[in-house]
Amino acid sequence: MRELALNLWVLPRNGLVLFIVGWRKFISPLYGDVCRYYPTCSAYGLGSIQQHGVIYGSLLTTWRILRCNPFAKGGVDEVKPGPKWLSLTKNGFVYAKQETALVEKEK
Repeated sequence: MRELALNLWVLPRNGLVLFIVGWRKFISPLYGDVCRYYPTCSAYGLGSIQQHGVIYGSLLTTWRILRCNPFAKGGVDEVKPGPKWLSLTKNGFVYAKQETALVEKEK
């Protein structure tokens, strides 16, 4: 039951992950390589949503997109690591590692 609740908790993240993966596959190639930062804004958005969730990850992504403009110097801007109880599938979807979540809850 606990595993189901944890995986329902990450369901909105996976909806946005699916949207960003679709964006990167179908829309982004039409624009070419225009991002001034590394990783690209879509990769940064994907990582921030995966690591930090829908609300905070969306805020981080919005701030990044606002900074990515012709007047910006650009550079390397990595996503800061999120909670350790989350893991990723090979397709980029988020799921909760039950054993890790239980250990952190007991502390």
